[in-house]
Amino acid sequence: MYKKYEHLKEIIASYDSLLVAFSGGVDSSFLLKTAYDVLGDKAIGITASTPYIANWEIADAVRIAKEIGVQHEVVKKPWIEAVKSNPNNRCYICKHALFSSLLDFTQQKSFSAVAEGSNVDDTKEFRPGRVALGELGIKTPLLDAGLTKREIRALSKEIGLSTWDKPSYACLLTRFPYNQTINDKALLMVADAEGYMISQGYGHIRVRYVDGLARIEMPESEMIRFVNDARMKELRDHLKSLGFLHVTLDLEGYRQGSIAESRSEKSA
Repeated sequence: MYKKYEHLKEIIASYDSLLVAFSGGVDSSFLLKTAYDVLGDKAIGITASTPYIANWEIADAVRIAKEIGVQHEVVKKPWIEAVKSNPNNRCYICKHALFSSLLDFTQQKSFSAVAEGSNVDDTKEFRPGRVALGELGIKTPLLDAGLTKREIRALSKEIGLSTWDKPSYACLLTRFPYNQTINDKALLMVADAEGYMISQGYGHIRVRYVDGLARIEMPESEMIRFVNDARMKELRDHLKSLGFLHVTLDLEGYRQGSIAESRSEKSA
């Protein structure tokens, strides 16, 4: 693990300067912190704010960048029209558009490379967005250094990053079935529902949106705690107040790509 960490630093040092696509998650936070340690002011974090990223995630990214001490900018991006219908290749379309704009940004700011936080574990999952990254020549230092998610969490803890045990999140489009036109109201309902549940201590959660219904997924250990929570009715009623017709708990628990199970598809 430590040899990989040193190799990561060597990889980053090979860049004259580096722009890191920064979500505030475990991987991008570790990458940005390491880039800042190696390159100093020649490293910068850029966070894309889109309609399908929750506002509380953007605020968290701002907080973490301040914690690191690195230069950081939030760039607001409008809807990408091609993803409004939530097609199967939404991740490819979105990544290609967003990272193309980051490449333009690097030219304007005279940065030599753009990097993002893919790790070894990401290669074991269906990730169509990675195709776009490859086509655009986006750097993947964590992957190139051979680091796994577990190792990144362990190293993050050692260097004092508060994100070391942060749950993984994904864009809000993953909460909706494929090939369903998505509106801003439904996105806000899901974002507010997850933000509220996280604030109540349920960090490992997904609120899937299906025909106006909120289908809550969480690990089995969390489900047991939830159904025994004296506040369960209060939590349920709050979610309904956001506009959901019904609130249900998925007894199969949290799993990636579950929104597409009925269509025998995998999610990004």
